[in-house]
Amino acid sequence: MSQILIVDDEPTIRELIRIHLERADMEIIEAESGRQAIERIQEHPIELMILDLMMDDGNGFEVLHYLRKTSSQLLVIALSARREVQDKVDTLGLGADDYITKPFSPMELVARVQAQLRRYNSLTSQQSELIRLNNLVLDVDNLVLDNDGVQHQLTEIECELLQLFMTNPDRTLTRKHIYQHIWKHENIDNNNLNVFINRLRTMLEDTADSPIHLHSIRGIGYRFSGDGR
Repeated sequence: MSQILIVDDEPTIRELIRIHLERADMEIIEAESGRQAIERIQEHPIELMILDLMMDDGNGFEVLHYLRKTSSQLLVIALSARREVQDKVDTLGLGADDYITKPFSPMELVARVQAQLRRYNSLTSQQSELIRLNNLVLDVDNLVLDNDGVQHQLTEIECELLQLFMTNPDRTLTRKHIYQHIWKHENIDNNNLNVFINRLRTMLEDTADSPIHLHSIRGIGYRFSGDGR
């Protein structure tokens, strides 16, 4: 049974999430503050954390920053009432695996939790490998991209996206296909995808306005150039 940590300073929100996740046969652990969240992580073998970004004792960004310094394996779904793009950029850039805005559908949250767990189980069953394409080398096991000698540390989502693109060169991938392949659920969030695409371009391209690797196909999705042009 998967152990899920719910971190939110509002008891009614924690109860709502707990009820729906328990119905999906998950074991729930709760924390009402960032400090408690870190204690729970240290005490229990948590697989996934649902993290409210704004709490009375400090915001969830600090918890996420601490977590990514100590463990790259624990999955994180961030919750926030803030819808600004920069908040998503900051949160996903710190290593969150998904971002959901309040108010949210409990059933959608359950679906996203289940999808993240499926994604993680799929990743852990794969063998480590190096993927090479022109001047790019992707170290899937260590989450590192080498771009012509310059190394970039990736989050798991960034690595999965690059793996998908580099193993499908010169193929146009729809946004729906990309989102369902990476996040493994039907609730497509193009804003989240946009954040990750822009982050990848900062590592891949000399200038984002004239990409040579990752091209936008208007109204459809993206194509990763196999010859670097």
